[in-house]
This record gives sequence, structure tokens and C-alpha cells, in this order.
Amino acid sequence: MIIILLGAPGAGKGTQSEILEDQLQTVHVSSGDLLRDHRKRGTELGKIAEDYMVKGELVPDNLVIAMITDRIAAPDADHGVLLDGFPRTLPQASALGDALSLKGKMVNSVVYVKVDNETLLDRLSGRWTCRNCGHVYHEKFAPPKVAGICDECGGELYQRDDDKRETAMKRLEVYFNQTSPIIEYYRERHILCEVNGEQPIELVTNDIMKCLS
Repeated sequence: MIIILLGAPGAGKGTQSEILEDQLQTVHVSSGDLLRDHRKRGTELGKIAEDYMVKGELVPDNLVIAMITDRIAAPDADHGVLLDGFPRTLPQASALGDALSLKGKMVNSVVYVKVDNETLLDRLSGRWTCRNCGHVYHEKFAPPKVAGICDECGGELYQRDDDKRETAMKRLEVYFNQTSPIIEYYRERHILCEVNGEQPIELVTNDIMKCLS
């Protein structure tokens, strides 16, 4: 089973992907996590991608496509994949279809987690991350017990460049300009299902499972 989870930054795709990965026994493949891993390891891809990511812009298609198709080809992805944050453009969607077709596979279902723009901004601009363990907090929805200090390991909390409000606004503008056509692309293929992402987490999960069933 190949499932795509669509939604703007801050829509909750990562949270839902972790839940669904466990329930469906599929591999969660996040383009954002993969890119950040490349940046952390200082790979050539990571260095090229960094300039785009800190500005809130999309990484060029050819770089993301090469990374994703390589990950899908890994042995642990043979039993199913949950794609989070990919594809984001029509060329990516087309390239993904071609790559899967060569392996005798196809996208089975696409779930769009829909969230209001102002809610997305609130979610994105309030996120803080621990420098040591990577645990994520939110100053409004999930604050740490002590401001600036991680509850888990006592590490320093910082705000990623792409989580600052100005950059968050740019990220959302780029997302809706370039990714909205993807929604229609999959809708026309009758495999798209929309879910209200402003509900409590468990209700969003329930609605996604209804879509998949």
C-alpha cells in the first residue's frame, strides 16, 4: 500500500504519520526529516537544500525526487509506505508515479489534512525544538515546564529558522501556490480524501482511517 499524506506545514502530518505507521505497519517516509538528516550529516544534498529550507522555499524537484525514490527502494519499504510531505509539485507527482510504475506499484490513497491558514501560522510560529534530543514544544499548545528548557533532557530550546513567523508565512505562501494543483491532480484520479485537521488528534486519525478503509 502506498499512501500519501498531504497538508500544509503545521497541519499535523508528522503526528498523524507516526500514529498511522504503527496502526498500518507501513514505513513513514518524511521528505522534511530526510532533508534535515542530510543537512545534519553535511551531505552534498544537505548543503544544497539548506539555502532553500532556511528561506522557506521548496527544494528543487530533482533533488527531492532522487532522495525519495532511493528511500522507497530500501528493503524495509517493500511492505508499504506512508509518504509525508511528498509530492509537493506536479512534476514530483508525475515522477513518483513513474518510479512506482517501474516497480509494479501505484499510489493507493491520498489524504489531504485541511487546516485554516491562521491556525497554521499559530502552530508554526510557536514551535521550539531541543538542541540535544530534538523534542518539539509549542509555546501555546505544548509549552515546556520551564521556559527555554527541555523537559526530557534539560537541553536548550531554540526556534528553527523555518519556524519563525516571517518564514512561516513564506512557507505557507509557497506551499499553497505550488501544492494546490496536487490536490486537484489526485482528486481527478478519484483517490483523494479530505480530512478536517483542526479537530483533536484522535478524531483526525479516525477520519483518516475511514478514508483508507
